[in-house]
Amino acid sequence: MNSTTIDIIWLTIGAFGILIGFTVVGEVLRARQDSNTQNPVLETYMTRVQSWWGMVALIGFAMLTGKIGITVLFAFASFAALREFLTLTTKAQADHLSLALAFFVVLPLQYIFVAMEWAGLYAIFIPVYAFLLLPIVSALRGNATKFLIRVAETQWGLMIAVFCVSHVPALMNLDIAGYGDRAILLVTFLVMVVQLGDLLEYFFGRRIGRTKIAAGLSPKTWEGLACGVGSAMIIGGLLSWITPFGVQGAMVMAGVASLVGMFGNLVFAAIKRDRGVKDWSHLIPGQGGFVDQLDSVVFAAPIFYHLTKFFWAV
Repeated sequence: MNSTTIDIIWLTIGAFGILIGFTVVGEVLRARQDSNTQNPVLETYMTRVQSWWGMVALIGFAMLTGKIGITVLFAFASFAALREFLTLTTKAQADHLSLALAFFVVLPLQYIFVAMEWAGLYAIFIPVYAFLLLPIVSALRGNATKFLIRVAETQWGLMIAVFCVSHVPALMNLDIAGYGDRAILLVTFLVMVVQLGDLLEYFFGRRIGRTKIAAGLSPKTWEGLACGVGSAMIIGGLLSWITPFGVQGAMVMAGVASLVGMFGNLVFAAIKRDRGVKDWSHLIPGQGGFVDQLDSVVFAAPIFYHLTKFFWAV
């Protein structure tokens, strides 16, 4: 058992410890409220914490299986997220072939390129080649009704559900001087700071938040966002030992990833409001579907990847 595996085990144990703390806080707040009334914000918070118990166990197991496990996990997440996203988009029979290509050719190839460490291909495959190919396939079917909408929504789905998400396992491909085979820990760092920042933004935003960021889209508040990003930076600093960033660098990277992720969450809230739905699906109790769970990571992953590559990779 090497040092990286030991670190992953300790991180998983630490994540469970944090969840125990969140659970205790929630139960204390439950005990203090009137037994005849329910606080919907608190109940939603507790449901999210409970869902995270299973998710942390799943991610921890994938981390222990190494690069293949992480890549397969996020490929599956991309497939589920793409399905959820395209379920709410405009489609016609003429798009069936392009959709099949998106799911069963473009998506697998993107993750194969990531697994093969072909950065030159996974960086341009979807935004260039899939962007050009799939509209041609749909156009050849001869249906021009809402063509631009249909094509744009498919391309948006591929960009967010596949291209952006694939940058999470792509972190393991970065060659960072003196970091060795520990790049897999960057996946843990990114997911933990973004998701825990989101959870704390939700908690503080409902407890002390007053000023809505975009009242017509989301209950997010500036106060909650500030607390969430600040918490993510503290968590990032505490996790700096698993990164090549140093304490200050880890705090900055955590803050940037968390902030971008929260604004990404706002973008997805706008899409859901446009489509008239509360959640993308009901697959994960208290958290909606994979898109609901990945929305912050979707926006944070490419930014985090490129900042790490630019400042720390060889």
